[in-house]
Amino acid sequence: MRPDMSADHTTEAERLLRTAGQYPEDREPLLLRAAAHLELAGDRERATTLYDTLLADAPARPLLIRSLKAANLWEYGHEAEARAIIEGVRAARPEDPAPWEIAAETLEAHDELEEAEATFTEAAALLLPPSAEDISYALQSLLAARHRVRRLLALPHDAHDTLADGLHTGDVPLDELHDPKRLWALGSSDPAELQAEITRLRSELGSYRTALSRPFPVAVLHWPEAELDELLAAYPELEAEYPTYRAHLTDIEASLRELAQAGTPNLGIVPATVPSYEAFAASEASTPANPDLLPQYATTLAARGRAAAWPPLRGAGCWCGRGVSYGECHGGAEG
Repeated sequence: MRPDMSADHTTEAERLLRTAGQYPEDREPLLLRAAAHLELAGDRERATTLYDTLLADAPARPLLIRSLKAANLWEYGHEAEARAIIEGVRAARPEDPAPWEIAAETLEAHDELEEAEATFTEAAALLLPPSAEDISYALQSLLAARHRVRRLLALPHDAHDTLADGLHTGDVPLDELHDPKRLWALGSSDPAELQAEITRLRSELGSYRTALSRPFPVAVLHWPEAELDELLAAYPELEAEYPTYRAHLTDIEASLRELAQAGTPNLGIVPATVPSYEAFAASEASTPANPDLLPQYATTLAARGRAAAWPPLRGAGCWCGRGVSYGECHGGAEG
């Protein structure tokens, strides 16, 4: 579901809250997503209540939740409390890039550019691994956001900016994406300038963090071979979606690479099982034979925190479960 109106976001938040009641083991990611929808619906006080509820229950990612709460509070007039929370997050020195990035972008959104840059720089100094090949997507996102703020401050490139440039894979260079003068192009009457700006915006939107994509990946389903055999034996109507197991694996890698090339951030893979899928179909008052349920099932599993990040880090095992490294398997040149 991709809601566009406030009422749609409220409806989706209520659905996620009901799902959290059905799956208490996945309560934290579901409530976080519900809070994001409430923010988009303009119901910021209720979103804050959800964040407080999560923080009272010893969550797995308390600093992430605190950063999200601070961002939300600042948006409806609680600047002092938001600043205090952000300072607490920085002092805690989280090992997860997400709290750093959310805190820094909150400062950036409220024209606190120097503090935003300082926050990004603290995070980069703490979290960057020795090798650029080991940099996760989350760290790439943080470096790109730092690059943007430094361009706004007219600071010269440093080593981290050069690294961000090297990791960036979009058609439009980061220096152009983050050029402060781009705003002038929006008032231009020159069609060529406007078309160039549209191209830049499309590239930027591919990697720009939104409330709903953070920290939940865009995910695709992976049916292990035994599960896929069981699925097709029970629901042969789905054979058009999954003609063979080998084709299924090839389609997963091809789909993810296509999404990555288009600039889609935060990609992931979720393992599917027939009992879980049947339970999901029943909760949607539909039949498992309906192929339209498959992407909804993937999204729900991702919201419940079941997705593994794609691509795997260097040397990690392949997502397909063959027991070899990703680079020697689906991560090879031929996929």
